[in-house]
Amino acid sequence: MTIFEGDFSPPPGRFAVVVARFNAMVTEALLAGCLDSLRRHGVDDSRVDVAWVPGSFEIPLIARELAETGRYASVICLGCVIRGETGHYDHVAGQAAGGVLQAGLNAKVPVIFGVLTTESVEQALNRAGLKLGNKGGEAALAAIEMVNLLGRIKADAGSIEKLAR
Repeated sequence: MTIFEGDFSPPPGRFAVVVARFNAMVTEALLAGCLDSLRRHGVDDSRVDVAWVPGSFEIPLIARELAETGRYASVICLGCVIRGETGHYDHVAGQAAGGVLQAGLNAKVPVIFGVLTTESVEQALNRAGLKLGNKGGEAALAAIEMVNLLGRIKADAGSIEKLAR
């Protein structure tokens, strides 16, 4: 039985981070946590590109464009949608999630969903580093693990192909 697992060793390649400007107090903290986590795991700032978008709804388009360039090992998406008094929250959160998923599936590159969907500003700030860790840092760890996992799967597939010849 072959078991594939990613790890947190320094990953190869470049990383893109797409960050929503809306709720900047939260998203800037998510970005800081993300970049800190990448650095701690061997990804120098020179291997990271950051793209700012107006809001979380706009994240999927830019994530897909970046992922499809073939330039990035992973694209990390950071945003914050806070529930309000209207149904706007459900539409934005759902479309952002679905769009980020589709971007990764289409490009065959890990596109990581680091968009907070919270009931209040307090919850968002807590998840951006105030109390409950930093979800931006967690998104970076997911990206590293996925890059390393895909690398292992591709390396194993290459080994099996050579054996078949």
